[in-house]
Amino acid sequence: MTHPSSGGLADIIAARLIAALAPTQLEVINDSHHHSGHLGDDGTGESHWTVAIESGAFVGQSRVQRQRLVNNALADLLAGRIHALAIRARAPGE
Repeated sequence: MTHPSSGGLADIIAARLIAALAPTQLEVINDSHHHSGHLGDDGTGESHWTVAIESGAFVGQSRVQRQRLVNNALADLLAGRIHALAIRARAPGE
């Protein structure tokens, strides 16, 4: 399991998802540099993220249900520190 962005908010995101969904694979990617100066850029360099996650918790779940599970794990961060989150969620073997 990897999360290439390390430190700061990336580690918090990874820890939350590990605790909530026990992923078999996890990548937390900071996309903020692509959005510098755009709406939602708060100047921290930690506002826009992509999460690629594989978890047994997603078996039998629709794409929307999987996204809700991820969003629930990160709810307070989405309310303040995360402006944008792209989610690629899959079950093992997909």
